[in-house]
Amino acid sequence: MAAPTILVLESEADVSSKLCDLVIEKANSAIERDGKFTVGLSGGSMAKFLCNGLPSRTTDWSKWRVFFCDERHVPFTDPECTYTIYKSKLVDNGGPLPGENIFPINPDLSVEDAAQAYKEKILEVFGGVDLPKFHLLLLGMGPDGHTCSLFPGHPLLQVTKDIISPISDSPKPPPKRVTMTFPMINNCECAIFASCGGGKAEIVKRVLESDGGEPLPAARVKPTQGELIWILDKAAASQLKAQSNI
Repeated sequence: MAAPTILVLESEADVSSKLCDLVIEKANSAIERDGKFTVGLSGGSMAKFLCNGLPSRTTDWSKWRVFFCDERHVPFTDPECTYTIYKSKLVDNGGPLPGENIFPINPDLSVEDAAQAYKEKILEVFGGVDLPKFHLLLLGMGPDGHTCSLFPGHPLLQVTKDIISPISDSPKPPPKRVTMTFPMINNCECAIFASCGGGKAEIVKRVLESDGGEPLPAARVKPTQGELIWILDKAAASQLKAQSNI
């Protein structure tokens, strides 16, 4: 379990560009090695960075297999639906990603059944292995230190077997969601966080330079045999003691 790589760049635009460069680098390497690229996406600013930057870059999109690190249990027509954000930019209107290569949850099922169906779909794509190993997970972090739909103090933090879980009492609306859990998150080859803005500086410091106590969910992302990369702008990194500028 290697220490995280922390990249500090001048601006949000630089973070977005570096993030997309790394994603394409990981994708092309995985495709050359394994014949496909498995990636988990997140919403929020991550969606903005990726949707703006990825379509113009060169990769074999037919080899991508795209899932979601977590998703809100809402209809596809709901503006809170992360899948629809990515579909509108990467699939629709001549987007580069084949529609059959992106896998949403089924919001027509109950949240419990949607989580079970999503787990089964992931296992199918990964060939039935008990613990899938994603090439890359692209993660977000909330102001409370949550990642995916894993919130501070929530029982889902203690899950040790299930790779996908439903949540019906999210402290952040909407309450119903489907989320990856730490067993699968920490089995990935690489996890990347991207955070920008001074509003994130304090929580970034707490996650990356914890002074003890119960670690926040984002701090528990530690791939056991993979790498962890944080890409920050100067504002988000402003309270860190140690910085790796590039």
